[in-house]
Amino acid sequence: MLNSEEASIPISRSRRLANRIAVVFGAGSVGPGWGNGKATAVSFAREGATVIAVDLNQKAAEETASIIDNEGGKVIALSADVTHSAAVEKVVSNVIEKFGRIDLLHNNVGFTRMGGPLELSEADWYKAIDVNLTSIFITCKATLPTMLRQRSGVIINISSVAAIRYTGYNYISYYAAKAAVNQFTVGLALQYARDGIRVNAIMPGLMDTPHIHQDVLSQYGSVEEMQKARNALCPMGRMGTAWDVANAAVFLASDESSYITGACIPVDGGLTCRAG
Repeated sequence: MLNSEEASIPISRSRRLANRIAVVFGAGSVGPGWGNGKATAVSFAREGATVIAVDLNQKAAEETASIIDNEGGKVIALSADVTHSAAVEKVVSNVIEKFGRIDLLHNNVGFTRMGGPLELSEADWYKAIDVNLTSIFITCKATLPTMLRQRSGVIINISSVAAIRYTGYNYISYYAAKAAVNQFTVGLALQYARDGIRVNAIMPGLMDTPHIHQDVLSQYGSVEEMQKARNALCPMGRMGTAWDVANAAVFLASDESSYITGACIPVDGGLTCRAG
């Protein structure tokens, strides 16, 4: 049974991802509600994929898995630190041993720390680069040999509009890391374009997800003030939701986007189109 929040979300029956094996890194949520990775993992399963829901927090991965399982989907919950190659390689080995293939790799892990060069410690700088960027290098390094053998595969990296715009927050390491994610995506896409592997990035804008309550709430006086201010910044007058990102991910994972690779697609309600 779906709870009221889940039941209000349309469930596709087109099964665009039937019989595909999807590994979602960052499939849990950092707090109550729907994060991008959690919504994407559930959406992949609703479209027929078998989902390997991976998160640093095992309980968060299991929460996502329980939603998929309760809806009759196929899922396995695993825990891994994506900045450790041995942990990622173990996940990939387990998936290959059990299923023999990986069709979709979805990289959703992210980290922010407020501050510029004067405020940030070197440790925080390196952590932001490792979590946001090096993690994608590690997951791709572990997964690409399988996709090359298959001569097929889809990789989706979650970037941010912060890769190409100043968003109003002073998190210089996040800007740098996400900009690198975009060009990593482009370079990887072109390197493997003739091997049947597509690589794209999604750039979420100002989204209403549990992350903002951890990362940016301190910039405002209250949750209500934060939501009001962020809604006002969006051309559509509202923040996006995790389902907006998940819907874009399903499209990029499906055959409907078979001629799209190397794209960094904003999901931002028009935010990056505005001059100021």
